Amino acid sequence: MGRFSVWDYVVFAAMLLISAVIGVYYAFVGGGQKTSKDFLMGGRSMSAVPVALSLTASFMSAVTVLGTPAEIYRYGAIFCIFGITYSLVVLCSAEIFLPVFYKLGITSTYEYLELRFNKYLRLCGTILFIIQTMLYTGIVIYAPALALNQVTGFDLWGAVVATGVVCTFYCTLGGLKAVVWTDVFQVGIMVAGFSSVIIRAVVVQNGIGTIVNDSYHGGRLNFWDFNPNPLQRHTFWTIIVGGTFTWTSIYGVNQSQVQRYIACKSRLHAKLSLYINLLGLWVILACATLCGLSLYSIYKDCDPWTAKQVSAFDQLMPYLVLDILHDFPGLPGLFVASAYSGTLSTVSSSINALAAVTVEDLIKPYFKSLSEKKLSWISMGLSLFFGGACIAMAAVASLMGGLLQAALSIFGMVGGPLLGLFALGILCSFANGVGAFVGLGSGFVASLWVGIGSQIYPPLPERTKPLYLSTAGCNITSGNLTATENPLTTIFTAPTVERPVLADNWYSLSYLYFSTLGTLITVLVGILVSLLTGGLKQNIDRRFLLTMEDFLSSFSWAKSETPEKVEGLNWKPFPVAAKGTDNPAFSHIEMDVASDTNEVNNLHK
Repeated sequence: MGRFSVWDYVVFAAMLLISAVIGVYYAFVGGGQKTSKDFLMGGRSMSAVPVALSLTASFMSAVTVLGTPAEIYRYGAIFCIFGITYSLVVLCSAEIFLPVFYKLGITSTYEYLELRFNKYLRLCGTILFIIQTMLYTGIVIYAPALALNQVTGFDLWGAVVATGVVCTFYCTLGGLKAVVWTDVFQVGIMVAGFSSVIIRAVVVQNGIGTIVNDSYHGGRLNFWDFNPNPLQRHTFWTIIVGGTFTWTSIYGVNQSQVQRYIACKSRLHAKLSLYINLLGLWVILACATLCGLSLYSIYKDCDPWTAKQVSAFDQLMPYLVLDILHDFPGLPGLFVASAYSGTLSTVSSSINALAAVTVEDLIKPYFKSLSEKKLSWISMGLSLFFGGACIAMAAVASLMGGLLQAALSIFGMVGGPLLGLFALGILCSFANGVGAFVGLGSGFVASLWVGIGSQIYPPLPERTKPLYLSTAGCNITSGNLTATENPLTTIFTAPTVERPVLADNWYSLSYLYFSTLGTLITVLVGILVSLLTGGLKQNIDRRFLLTMEDFLSSFSWAKSETPEKVEGLNWKPFPVAAKGTDNPAFSHIEMDVASDTNEVNNLHK
């Protein structure tokens, strides 16, 4: 096996350098970042295509670049069903959540919770988001660095600190515009990295037909599994139902994603950005699937994991890259750059979103006298702080070991109840603060219970269904492993812990259903408690709900040549005089909320 050459380091360094240059460019172009709105929302002037690519990039972390092909290698291509799930997720986000957030012109999604319910729920949402994002970001930086280090000898902490510093640099200087445009560049790098592996694998295997044929005979093309059992890890139903809830909690209500499509210059651009991003998701999924099938085709007779060549499944892709691309200087570096592009894009959107929620939810409401210039400097300082904090979290992740998986599951556990909370606010006119609070608590307890239980008592192999891996063709001299050893005995040793009754039913629930469970319990309990505590008597402003006008406005493309742009929310107890342009695509509700260009979220006037 080859190691890294000078050219590989050059390619990797070039990727970091270009990302940094984009940050410097947006720090100074067009007069720089004068206000916190310029910094956090790109001045609400972004167009659909770059935002779409940015949404795709930050969804695609290095965990996807390294993890998805290994997932397909081990469990088969049923993962492709996520292609249908992504369509449903984008549909829900664009037609249910986007119209409400966009017409209110908010910067932080948790601002909505105060407008609709009360400030305590806003605080709950903000704090949950900050904890969840910090944990996740630490893992996103550390996990791929570890995998790449163990296979390629690529310097571990050098890579972690370099990516963290570059990321913090361009987020702090360039704000949201820099985040979006570096993401566009990084999507290109990711697709190039995947393509180099796929093209070379096709050449090595003498055509794509061989790869498909090997995959078919190895049972990897297992697309359709209609088993309705919610305990099976991946079936058609767990991916469609569970996956839709899990990803809608990210695309529909998570600040990192919402912040970008609300930064579009019109609602048409915001919706288009989501639908174009769907194409990006499909392309990335197709690339990852082809890489996974190529992995299987090349290693079908000698599985590197069983043969102890790699110590974890996420090291298979770097192992393959060094195996088939070592004769091409720079290409292994391109693949590593693509994995780190995934990391950079996810981390940068997290840093920017963390700065946004901190300014909007924790600073503005309590320090009302701050000028826009000061808020802009505070936003930059917070980007710097959160960048450093994320590098520190990567160091914490290195000490967590087996808890990495647990921390990733927390993403699903926290996301589900939060999605339920927003769904209550937007879809149920009678939901009140008490119901929402009790619902959020109940959903959170239920999803934490099942999530933590599944970490302590992992589901049995018959639930996860890993496919057969062979070492029959291995020519191994090192170690005492012989080709006759059954490759699966190492995986399936009988669990030693005494398993309680709950372990094989409740705790074995597919991880994709954690979010679904949290959302449904939050909504059901929220509705019940709201009805019992006089929810029907309250009078809710219709701007905070999804109305028929919002839904029908999606079909009035012909009328929407004039950009329907909402500058900010001027929150007053009586109707604001309509100050927008006379645009037939506006509903009267949106006209009420349009305000002067220089009024930005003056919630507490």
